[in-house]
Amino acid sequence: MQRKETLRALLRDLSGYLPLILLSLLLAALSVATLLSVPILTGDAVDLILGSGQVDFDGLMQVLRRMGTFIIAAALFQWLQNVCNNRITYGVVRDLRTKLYRKLMTLPLSYQDAHPHGDLVSRQISDIDQLADGLLMGFTQLFTGALTIAGTLFFMFRENPWIALIVVALTPLSIVAARFISRYSYRMFALQSEARGTQTALIHEMITHQKVVQAFGQEEKVQERFDGMNETVEKYSLKAVFASSLTNPSTRFVNNLVYAAVAVVGAILVIRSDTFTAGSLTAFLAYANQYTKPFNEISGVLTELQSAFACAARVYELLAEESEQETAAAGAARNALDGRVSFEQVSFSYVPDKKLIEDLNLSVSQGQRVAIVGPTGSGKTTLINLLMRFYEVDHGDIKMSGQSIYASTRKEVRSGFGMVLQETWLRHGTIRDNIAFGKPEATEEEIIHAAKEAHAHSFIRRLPQGYDTVIGEDGGSLSEGQKQLLCIARVMLILPPMLILDEATSSIDTRTELKVQDAFLKMMEGRTSFIVAHRLSTIRSADVILVMKDGHIIEQGSHTELLAKRGFYATLYESQFA
Repeated sequence: MQRKETLRALLRDLSGYLPLILLSLLLAALSVATLLSVPILTGDAVDLILGSGQVDFDGLMQVLRRMGTFIIAAALFQWLQNVCNNRITYGVVRDLRTKLYRKLMTLPLSYQDAHPHGDLVSRQISDIDQLADGLLMGFTQLFTGALTIAGTLFFMFRENPWIALIVVALTPLSIVAARFISRYSYRMFALQSEARGTQTALIHEMITHQKVVQAFGQEEKVQERFDGMNETVEKYSLKAVFASSLTNPSTRFVNNLVYAAVAVVGAILVIRSDTFTAGSLTAFLAYANQYTKPFNEISGVLTELQSAFACAARVYELLAEESEQETAAAGAARNALDGRVSFEQVSFSYVPDKKLIEDLNLSVSQGQRVAIVGPTGSGKTTLINLLMRFYEVDHGDIKMSGQSIYASTRKEVRSGFGMVLQETWLRHGTIRDNIAFGKPEATEEEIIHAAKEAHAHSFIRRLPQGYDTVIGEDGGSLSEGQKQLLCIARVMLILPPMLILDEATSSIDTRTELKVQDAFLKMMEGRTSFIVAHRLSTIRSADVILVMKDGHIIEQGSHTELLAKRGFYATLYESQFA
């Protein structure tokens, strides 16, 4: 995303906090005004000490009291400004994280499949944190710095226009240097953010699948990949930080030139002029110092903003991605889901030039148990993805209860299915919470009944706190079989009109599988069921077996009928029991 587009998007998000921004500006102005009054009082104090050869203590004490009042007032205004800035910054960050999370929940599955999950996490956490740091510095120092520059110019021109012109004439040197350096550092910060996202993706991937890495002895190769990415992050970080670190010394050099010029010219005027006193020179030097100081601070802010804008570009780039579009309005009148499903000349491919499913026709009656078998890559899971609208068909139509699934919202379509997948997913929380994930209002009796039906009640009862036992992310220390039983219990609880069992018993031992199969038979009574299986022994009782190959249904029938045909299914079956 271009910098201008990123800035416009950020300004739109900031517009909701306009009252607080205006209040922050007002407080910054009051803070600057009170602080800039102090050099004038300092000059008056110097003149009271040096002016007549005799110190006016009464006048000096009065000046010091006023100085103390202004300093305390400035500190109060700065504190209030910081409160406003914190509310603005972290309010924007909260809003952005909420929008980004909503975007992740509505992105097509195809987008998430095509992008490393660790990179998406990095945008949600690290990039927004970096943006928060930049915003906070911008509101805290940029406002105050700009107002300080304007205020000091006003006071300097009031004191002596000629010396003020010298200061203004030398100022552009530091601005030009800072601008040149900031352009280069922005590019480096952008590359640093991308490299950091790639590194986060690798870390996420390796932590998630560490067992597989260790099982295949790939620790050293993974370490080499990580080291390469780490060196890339280091390279761009060093270049970005080095470039940005040049800004402050270069502006300080120019500022010191300004200060020296003011001191020399001011000293000459004190000697030769009766109106420009030592107190005036003291005040002017203080203003010159205050005038140049914000340039150093602003250069630091610009450096931080380069990194913040680079991260913001990645965040808004993700927010600009197109969400899943609904084809129907929520709440419209629909046919009641009764379990009838049909595929009508459906074609689909993940990659446009590589066909997978072509002209698929299928009709499933209410309550039928449909098993889908075939070699890896034949389109079994793809069929389920299309049925659940995780992906959209390229051509043709899918109907449920005689009505196109595209006449319903995705939520309505998916509410008609209960899924038990090969890959289990359990969230951090209690056993009870995980079983009731699809039906949070379920009673204790319903939860226990579902667990018993799934043959999970016995092992849950043996856990330290039973149903109140807290399990970690992805099931913690539970075995694969136990995690699968909990996933089955989760579906048992809601009992929708249609079921999808995608290798649902692949992680369960043979003895437990027999019990679960019995539970499945009870659960499938009167419900349309789609069973994806590699272990053909689990689908003998299916009403219809669809044999898929290269995206086509090449055989269809019951277990006995397909064996009698002596075709592809018979070959698959006999190869498993040879």
